[in-house]
Amino acid sequence: MSRIQAEAAECGLACIAIVAAAHGQHIGLAELRQRFPLSLRGARLNQVIHIAHQIGLESRPVRVELDGLRQLRLPCILHWDLNHFVVLERAGAKCCVIQDPAVGERRLGWSELSRHFTGIAVELSPGAEFAPRRAAPGISLRQLIGPVRRWGQAVAQILLASLALQCFVTLAPFYLQLVVDQVLVSAERDLLVVLGMGFGLLLLLQTGVSVLRGWSVIHLSAQLGVQWISNVFAHLLRLPLDFFEKRHLGDINSRLGSVQVIQKTLTTSFVEAVIDGLMALLTLALMLVYSRTLALVTIIAAACYLAIRLVGSQQMRQRVERQLAAGARQQTHLLESLRGVQSLKIAGLEPLRAAAFRNLSVEVANQDARLARLSLLFGNAGQLVFGAERIAVIWLGAALALDNVFSVGMLIAYLSYKEQFTARVGSLIDKAVEFRMLRVHAERLADIVLAEPEHTGAAADVGPGDTRIVLNNVSFRYSDGEPWILRHCNLVIEPGESVALTGASGCGKTTLVKLMLGLLRPQEGSITLGGLDVHGPAARSVRTRIGAVMQEDQLFAGNIADNISLFDPDVDMARVEAAARKAAIHAEIAAMPMSYQSLIGDMGSALSGGQKQRVILARALYREPSLLFLDEATSHLDLAGERCVNEAVRGLSLTKVIVAHRPETIASAGRVVVLEQGSIVPEKPAAARLAAGRGA
Repeated sequence: MSRIQAEAAECGLACIAIVAAAHGQHIGLAELRQRFPLSLRGARLNQVIHIAHQIGLESRPVRVELDGLRQLRLPCILHWDLNHFVVLERAGAKCCVIQDPAVGERRLGWSELSRHFTGIAVELSPGAEFAPRRAAPGISLRQLIGPVRRWGQAVAQILLASLALQCFVTLAPFYLQLVVDQVLVSAERDLLVVLGMGFGLLLLLQTGVSVLRGWSVIHLSAQLGVQWISNVFAHLLRLPLDFFEKRHLGDINSRLGSVQVIQKTLTTSFVEAVIDGLMALLTLALMLVYSRTLALVTIIAAACYLAIRLVGSQQMRQRVERQLAAGARQQTHLLESLRGVQSLKIAGLEPLRAAAFRNLSVEVANQDARLARLSLLFGNAGQLVFGAERIAVIWLGAALALDNVFSVGMLIAYLSYKEQFTARVGSLIDKAVEFRMLRVHAERLADIVLAEPEHTGAAADVGPGDTRIVLNNVSFRYSDGEPWILRHCNLVIEPGESVALTGASGCGKTTLVKLMLGLLRPQEGSITLGGLDVHGPAARSVRTRIGAVMQEDQLFAGNIADNISLFDPDVDMARVEAAARKAAIHAEIAAMPMSYQSLIGDMGSALSGGQKQRVILARALYREPSLLFLDEATSHLDLAGERCVNEAVRGLSLTKVIVAHRPETIASAGRVVVLEQGSIVPEKPAAARLAAGRGA
């Protein structure tokens, strides 16, 4: 049973889930991720063994040659390409079956396997505390969609219109039977006119109902699509920061694309499946009225086609999973290349990057072709089965007509109903398989919609005097088993105080700021601002009075005023200009041809590095915060610009926490706090501040 990893470095967790499921413990990857969170660095072998032990699996790591893999207890975990884990499910004479968390099931020959296998394997077997468990219930539609308003009426309207259309379709064969058995035999021209006019009016009514149904489908599709994608995106933005740090951007984008696939299926395929099911029952009943023998032949053919589709459904699912995974890798490569095009041009690596993209595109095309070929095989299998059934039914039906059991009109009407039945049943079987494949998209989308959002609570005002920051025994690391980034940190920052955080690169300054902002959650200890827990229900209340300039902050497509106000719908241009003046960027903006309406390009590409930093600083100041965090906010400025910004920041009557290396910026603070090896060292006296800054 395959498990496709959602995070970039959780292949170890996925392998444990695959092996546990093989032994009867169906534990979800989301549950493992919650119990044993990993950082983007992934898991070492000893961490994988430790996690497996926690769920009751006994481990035996071994170093083994290629020819010794058949002697291992399967399934087992293999170390792959020096940076990945896979599961060896079966080892045959010519090839092996590998469950790769990155792409799904793979069948590799021994020579290809030897190019990836590093020689380290881990046997896993149920221990005394291993407890089998059933798979969790499937993801409900309500969980995926969320609150969607006023769509029940549209669905009911579509169903009623579809049923009316099918009634008209059901009446059509009677027209043929009446014309053949009544008009042609008795030469009743008047009856022919009446029948023609009657069924002509039915055709007009059928066309009108068809237009009404099509209109309703378009309306429902648009309504459901807008509400659903809006709900998913709003939920995505409420997820914690580490959700995005552990996933590739292209993979997140690919998962959002599953919304359109599921929405299309629900608005069209679902309604069609309901109608096909009802019409199949109705036409089958009419067929049985005409002839049970002929109906039995058609039922046997439908059962054969159903068996063929069920046998191939697992392979179809694997092909869909691989197709989606390949598409996600291609999107990630594309987005990263566009975002880092400057670096590629400087290094002259455009051809190499383009070649890599071409290889990924070939992989996507290959997966699309494999899926298309499989669909083609199923389509031709259906044609073969129902084609043979059609020959048999016509043969037997003609024999019944020759024996005067059927009239010619009855035979024509029966064949018409039979064609409707086979078309409906074939479509219904295809829709059933399509719904099963929909679980692949549902599981990918569930990685977003079922992820636990931040508990930020309702926004409320926090007074400017409530900015006392207290760190109590704070410790943080990105996952269990990794070194501590911060350990037992205690710090108090009083309201109105200006504090500079210094220390060597990598000592945890930016991490500490993210903890104080509530973007990361400490494993130990607590952080309060104005007496409120920055990670508790009042987190939104805390953030309403915070301004921050972080190293990773970005500008958005739009004009300068939009970026300073952060697209405030009620933008106050006086506040925008005042913030720009404090950030020492107003004069440069005013000199631009369109002033504050000047476009900045994608991610601020039209601005220099120093201009970007000062616009982001103006954005933080536009909020009129009571607390300001600056993480290397002047690193792109020259000494004159830095001095100007420091003087402006020093004049602000608010609490300031400044991460800096430059002595001039450190000197602008009222107190220096030094981080060394993840701990806050005793504060240095004022005379030693500049020395501390230079030493950092």
